[in-house]
Amino acid sequence: MSKAAKARAQIVRLLIPAGKAAPTPPVGPALGARGVKSMDFCKEFNARTATIEPGVPVPTLITVQPDRTFSFVTKTPPVSYFLKQTTGIEKGVGKPGHQFQATISLKHVFEISKIKAADEQMKHLPLESIARMVVGSARSLGIQVVP
Repeated sequence: MSKAAKARAQIVRLLIPAGKAAPTPPVGPALGARGVKSMDFCKEFNARTATIEPGVPVPTLITVQPDRTFSFVTKTPPVSYFLKQTTGIEKGVGKPGHQFQATISLKHVFEISKIKAADEQMKHLPLESIARMVVGSARSLGIQVVP
């Protein structure tokens, strides 16, 4: 690798269960390959996600600087996690749009939208647009949205 390629900060995207980060895969290999001590990250991540229910998947963006220091940003759990928790299903259907295995009300959709609106990349969008995204995710999981 050239010096110019190594001089830039690298971004690592991981989906880690809240409070359960350990230096095992996927965290250990992803950070170890970039020269970061994965145990330091795990301690800091688990401390920051202590207020969240353990086991909830938390999307995390880790920025690794050239001097091997890191910073990370945690986001809200994925929409599919919220939809699965609300309906009690394990996984989506084989033929989305043709088969439905659960129903969800618009009230639930707007509650999920309010949670997702707190994310940095969603702040500029109106709540209605976020709700439409949630409805699209529900359809792809085989969940029917009823008024």
